[in-house]
Amino acid sequence: MRRDVFQAIADPTRRAIIGLIALQAMTPNALAEHFNTTRQAVSKHIKILTECQILKQEQIGREIYYHFEPQKMKEIADFIEPFRKMWDTRFNQLDIVLNQIKSKK
Repeated sequence: MRRDVFQAIADPTRRAIIGLIALQAMTPNALAEHFNTTRQAVSKHIKILTECQILKQEQIGREIYYHFEPQKMKEIADFIEPFRKMWDTRFNQLDIVLNQIKSKK
Protein backbone atom coordinates (compact mmCIF):
# COMPACT_ATOMS: atom_id res chain seq x y z
CA MET A 1 0.00 0.00 0.00
CA ARG A 2 1.39 3.41 -0.98
CA ARG A 3 0.97 5.94 1.79
CA ASP A 4 0.43 9.66 1.48
CA VAL A 5 3.67 11.49 2.23
CA PHE A 6 1.83 14.47 3.75
CA GLN A 7 0.08 12.22 6.26
CA ALA A 8 3.45 10.67 7.05
CA ILE A 9 5.16 13.97 7.82
CA ALA A 10 2.13 15.30 9.72
CA ASP A 11 2.96 13.07 12.69
CA PRO A 12 5.36 14.74 15.18
CA THR A 13 7.13 11.47 16.02
CA ARG A 14 7.82 10.79 12.36
CA ARG A 15 9.12 14.35 11.91
CA ALA A 16 11.45 13.76 14.87
CA ILE A 17 12.64 10.49 13.30
CA ILE A 18 13.35 12.31 10.03
CA GLY A 19 15.31 14.93 11.96
CA LEU A 20 17.45 12.30 13.68
CA ILE A 21 18.09 10.25 10.56
CA ALA A 22 18.88 13.38 8.53
CA LEU A 23 21.92 13.79 10.78
CA GLN A 24 23.12 10.19 10.48
CA ALA A 25 21.91 6.73 9.50
CA MET A 26 20.46 4.84 12.44
CA THR A 27 19.12 1.44 13.38
CA PRO A 28 15.59 1.04 14.77
CA ASN A 29 17.02 0.28 18.21
CA ALA A 30 19.15 3.43 18.18
CA LEU A 31 16.11 5.46 17.12
CA ALA A 32 13.89 3.91 19.80
CA GLU A 33 16.30 5.15 22.49
CA HIS A 34 15.29 8.73 21.63
CA PHE A 35 11.59 8.17 22.27
CA ASN A 36 9.46 7.28 25.25
CA THR A 37 7.70 4.50 23.35
CA THR A 38 8.20 0.89 22.35
CA ARG A 39 10.55 -0.27 19.65
CA GLN A 40 7.53 -1.69 17.82
CA ALA A 41 5.90 1.74 17.71
CA VAL A 42 9.10 3.28 16.32
CA SER A 43 9.30 0.47 13.77
CA LYS A 44 5.77 1.25 12.62
CA HIS A 45 6.73 4.89 12.08
CA ILE A 46 9.86 3.81 10.19
CA LYS A 47 7.76 1.52 8.00
CA ILE A 48 5.44 4.39 7.05
CA LEU A 49 8.37 6.69 6.26
CA THR A 50 10.00 3.94 4.18
CA GLU A 51 6.77 3.30 2.26
CA CYS A 52 6.66 7.03 1.45
CA GLN A 53 10.28 6.85 0.28
CA ILE A 54 11.45 9.42 2.81
CA LEU A 55 13.74 6.79 4.33
CA LYS A 56 15.60 3.95 2.71
CA GLN A 57 17.07 0.94 4.42
CA GLU A 58 20.49 -0.61 4.06
CA GLN A 59 21.50 -3.89 5.62
CA ILE A 60 25.04 -3.99 7.00
CA GLY A 61 25.76 -7.35 8.52
CA ARG A 62 22.93 -8.18 10.88
CA GLU A 63 21.86 -4.57 11.34
CA ILE A 64 19.47 -2.54 9.22
CA TYR A 65 20.32 1.15 8.95
CA TYR A 66 17.87 3.77 7.79
CA HIS A 67 19.02 6.70 5.68
CA PHE A 68 17.30 9.95 4.83
CA GLU A 69 16.21 10.51 1.21
CA PRO A 70 16.55 14.28 0.70
CA GLN A 71 15.19 14.13 -2.86
CA LYS A 72 11.75 13.09 -1.58
CA MET A 73 11.69 16.02 0.83
CA LYS A 74 12.72 18.32 -2.02
CA GLU A 75 9.67 17.12 -3.96
CA ILE A 76 7.51 18.05 -0.97
CA ALA A 77 9.20 21.44 -0.64
CA ASP A 78 8.78 22.09 -4.38
CA PHE A 79 5.06 21.35 -4.08
CA ILE A 80 4.66 23.68 -1.10
CA GLU A 81 6.78 26.57 -2.44
CA PRO A 82 4.10 28.28 -4.58
CA PHE A 83 1.75 28.29 -1.59
CA ARG A 84 4.46 29.74 0.65
CA LYS A 85 5.10 32.52 -1.85
CA MET A 86 1.38 33.27 -2.08
CA TRP A 87 1.02 33.51 1.72
CA ASP A 88 4.20 35.60 2.03
CA THR A 89 2.71 38.05 -0.46
CA ARG A 90 -0.59 38.16 1.43
CA PHE A 91 1.12 38.70 4.78
CA ASN A 92 3.26 41.48 3.29
CA GLN A 93 0.12 43.15 1.93
CA LEU A 94 -1.52 42.84 5.35
CA ASP A 95 1.54 44.43 6.97
CA ILE A 96 1.26 47.37 4.57
CA VAL A 97 -2.42 47.86 5.40
CA LEU A 98 -1.78 47.58 9.16
CA ASN A 99 1.07 50.09 8.97
CA GLN A 100 -1.18 52.51 7.06
CA ILE A 101 -3.87 52.15 9.72
CA LYS A 102 -1.32 52.77 12.49
CA SER A 103 0.08 55.84 10.76
CA LYS A 104 -3.41 57.39 10.46
CA LYS A 105 -3.96 57.21 14.23
